[in-house]
Amino acid sequence: MDPNTLYHRTVESWAACVNAVAPEQWDDPTPCAEWTVRDLVNHVVGEDRWTVPLMEGRTIEQVGTALDGDLLGPDPIASALSAAKESVSVVADRLPRGNKVHLSYGDEESEEYVRQLAADHLVHGWDLAAATGGATRLDPHLVADVAAWFREREDLYRSGGVIGPRAPLTGDPQADLLAAFGRRARWGPNDAVLARFSSAFGAGDVDTIMALMTEDCVFEATSPAPDGQRHEGAAAVRRVWEELFAHTPGARFTEEEAFVCDDRGVLRWRFSWTEPDGTPGHVRGVDTLRFRDGKVSEKLSYVKG
Repeated sequence: MDPNTLYHRTVESWAACVNAVAPEQWDDPTPCAEWTVRDLVNHVVGEDRWTVPLMEGRTIEQVGTALDGDLLGPDPIASALSAAKESVSVVADRLPRGNKVHLSYGDEESEEYVRQLAADHLVHGWDLAAATGGATRLDPHLVADVAAWFREREDLYRSGGVIGPRAPLTGDPQADLLAAFGRRARWGPNDAVLARFSSAFGAGDVDTIMALMTEDCVFEATSPAPDGQRHEGAAAVRRVWEELFAHTPGARFTEEEAFVCDDRGVLRWRFSWTEPDGTPGHVRGVDTLRFRDGKVSEKLSYVKG
């Protein structure tokens, strides 16, 4: 597939995903662990906005900080579609000229740059669809083209910290492309629940924690040894969290790793606090979780030591 057609079709695929984002979904988590839906869309809009000056021959220094920060404004869908339209237009106009583009790592052939952009639009389109409950099946022709291009670049991307560890390969072309980009093809609603749950603990937000747990939820605490204490029902579990955050100065949970498989999840965490004399303390532990009807129904906690 010629690079202009590839680029145009991946941007169209991306734009369709953006157009389907519901008003209440902009703060939802995505397969990109550090990004909400709005963060993800803002990232791609940034790429689209940069495409115009770079394809026209300008340097990063000439553009400066003009495209930093929030690019979505009050109407993120309109902003994203406008940026996509402008980028498609400039690529169609400038790509046939074969000029170089001035990137952060040096001058690059415009075709290579456009293929980089196409890969980002395709994979981030999947990220967005997975996060918002949209259609996650990618065009197999686009998958095959991007996969063939990426095969020789995967190690470079990973060594540069651009993508995460490769997920296990399955033999399915789309799943394997996502795996090469550090994604799990089965990322879904329970992954989103776990991301919200972990974030709520990091913020010490008891109301949000409990909103994400079922009425008949179960929590097994890490103490007293050797088996911990079992708390059953939302009211009992809420009391545990309220006491924890009220009586542990500087209490903070930090996620180290999270994984979901069907209705089960695993969350590795670090819990830190400050002693009355100012001395910091922490423990590291793991939760095994069970999901039901879009909420956490069971949380069994274990700690090192």
